[in-house]
Amino acid sequence: MSSSESGTADPLADYPGCAPDEAVAPDGRLRDGYAALGPVLRRLGTAGLTAAAAALSAERTSRGVAVAAWADGRQTVRPFPLDPLPRVLPGAEWARIAAGVEQRHRALNAFLAEAYRAAGRRRSDVDRAPGVVRAGVLPGWAVAHSPARHPDAVGQAWPGQPRATVAGADVVRTASGEWVVTADHLRVPAGLGYALAARDTLRAAVPELAAAAGGAADPYDAVPLLRAGLATAAPPTCPGPPRIAVLTAGESDNAWFEHRLLAEALGAPLVRAADLWPRTDGGVEATVGGQRVSVDVLYRRFDDGLLAGFRTPIGQPLDVLLTEAVRAGRLGLANVPGNELADDVATYGWVPELIRFYLGEEPLLGSLPTWVLADEAQWAQVRDRLHELVVTPVAGYGGRGAVVGPSCSAAELAFLQAEVSAAPYRFVAQEPVVPTTVPTLVEGRLRPRPVDLRVLSVAGAGGAATALPAPLTRVAEGPGPGSWWSGGSKDTWILG
Repeated sequence: MSSSESGTADPLADYPGCAPDEAVAPDGRLRDGYAALGPVLRRLGTAGLTAAAAALSAERTSRGVAVAAWADGRQTVRPFPLDPLPRVLPGAEWARIAAGVEQRHRALNAFLAEAYRAAGRRRSDVDRAPGVVRAGVLPGWAVAHSPARHPDAVGQAWPGQPRATVAGADVVRTASGEWVVTADHLRVPAGLGYALAARDTLRAAVPELAAAAGGAADPYDAVPLLRAGLATAAPPTCPGPPRIAVLTAGESDNAWFEHRLLAEALGAPLVRAADLWPRTDGGVEATVGGQRVSVDVLYRRFDDGLLAGFRTPIGQPLDVLLTEAVRAGRLGLANVPGNELADDVATYGWVPELIRFYLGEEPLLGSLPTWVLADEAQWAQVRDRLHELVVTPVAGYGGRGAVVGPSCSAAELAFLQAEVSAAPYRFVAQEPVVPTTVPTLVEGRLRPRPVDLRVLSVAGAGGAATALPAPLTRVAEGPGPGSWWSGGSKDTWILG
């Protein structure tokens, strides 16, 4: 009798264990780290696990845990489900991931610092090109002439400021046990609020499962680390402890839920453009609770391109107010605009070389084999292999517009070949990756579903970076990888 029929049997009794599964071995036994969940799952049974999922859904609805997306000028807000079965990360695995994410953050900040140095050079440089170009690591067009470079962003950081105070990396584990970064996020990376909400809702709705976490790291340990990282974005002239505010576009933002949660966790006011005023000394103040308070650091949570579209109460464009305050030495932005240069899919292909060039280290985490088709030699290498690869537009931030060659019909492949051949510089090609799976409740039964991990890190003094111990596990909507935000999530337990 199957677990779904008995209602009380072990929910994993008919689970199709396979080699790439993180929790269940091919012989059906729970792997190390998940063994403590076995007794709880057997006590709950399938019926209890289904009830737990319903309780989690109700709890998250009451808390407003949701994600949103814009399409055809309309916003769609939907719940972001939490699967009752958590994902377990052994402490040693987390240490590997954290070190690799920190390394990428340091290298990408070093690249941004050089790319946005005035005219891309120091006064003592004979050649006007940045050092990374002179050394042959990157072609000149990938820095000075990239459409992702925003010249106005040069003056939106105070001298020496790390441009990416908060960075994100999407990481997957392959069947071989290797951890691979699939994308970097240096603009306004989201995920921390959803990781905090996952633990909160699991504790509230399914305390029996949450109790099995034992000595798992508390994701709220990330909050003081985030606060300390934001404090380092304060300008050197800041007279005392930095006053931090979270800047949001409001309900129209896809991560509006997270903005509210993080502001509350940080003990910082949540402000909008209409709350910001210029100070007489060149700084910024915000209206909070009917009073104006000075702000030293703005934790910016909406895209660069929207800054000019918002107005302050005196009619000043928001980007003008912020830029003038930064140049006056009275404000720090976290993150600084212009970071698109370092996290688009084209730059991703060069990150291993950036690590070697700026840090003198070997990459600690793998990257997907990537071909930037603007390079004629790289385009020639894959011209006849598009049916084997994932092709993504350079402008497709977050994987938007990606085409998975192995999943295409003959007609779709013919269209893809024609489209890329007409303008190869618009695309990047990558080897597909098959992530490991974790048991996930699907229509009342546990089934393997691919998972990834969103890891955030914060910059510190002297070029350091610290990974936040609150990674977010996202679950694919179907048996194969897809848009991670269209699926659901799991609470992530770092053990040991």
